[in-house]
Amino acid sequence: MSLVQFFADNWNHLLGMTWQHIQLVGSAVIVAILTGVPFGIYITQRETLANLVLAVAGIIMTIPSMALFGIMIPVLSLIHQGIGFLPAFIALVLYSQLPIIRNTYIAIKNVDASLRDAAIGMGMTTWQRLRKVEIPLAFPVIMAGVRIAVVLTIGIGAIAAYIGAGGLGVYISRGISTSYAVMVQAGAISVSVLAIAVDYALGRVQTKVQPVKNKASS
Repeated sequence: MSLVQFFADNWNHLLGMTWQHIQLVGSAVIVAILTGVPFGIYITQRETLANLVLAVAGIIMTIPSMALFGIMIPVLSLIHQGIGFLPAFIALVLYSQLPIIRNTYIAIKNVDASLRDAAIGMGMTTWQRLRKVEIPLAFPVIMAGVRIAVVLTIGIGAIAAYIGAGGLGVYISRGISTSYAVMVQAGAISVSVLAIAVDYALGRVQTKVQPVKNKASS
């Protein structure tokens, strides 16, 4: 069977796998943003903690995904969640933290000190300064970290199929186990297209939101 024929015959199933993949990656990245961005801002005022956090996040990034899954399976098996969505979700959240925390930290630290001083001189509180000056100026770099995290987790999410998390990686794992090259190719192409499409969509969102942010900071 040709690759085109495979896509034509399995279109509905492919859409279902794609939706599973988006749910897994999307939920993990949302949690990573909600935790990583505030934490990245927090450590800008604590240099020693920043070095520790970035080092730990970097070490996590070096752990192969299958090894991390292997570590979590016996631990989460204690609550009967050793395979499936939960271990994959936790792993993707951990892998997403480094680019988000690092970019947030760097972006906030690199805000022009004169602008920060001017905001303080105007009597702004720390929260007002972050919301109206620092975060708008840092937004492009923070968004770049989010985009890196999304593309990264889409790729790693494919491996999560090996622990029963579903998604487009199912085609890759099944194709490898059955020596069905067309299925492997279909899975790999689908993951790549999804990563490119999501990155492009986030880029469009960034270009639309950024002028609003800049206006708010002026």
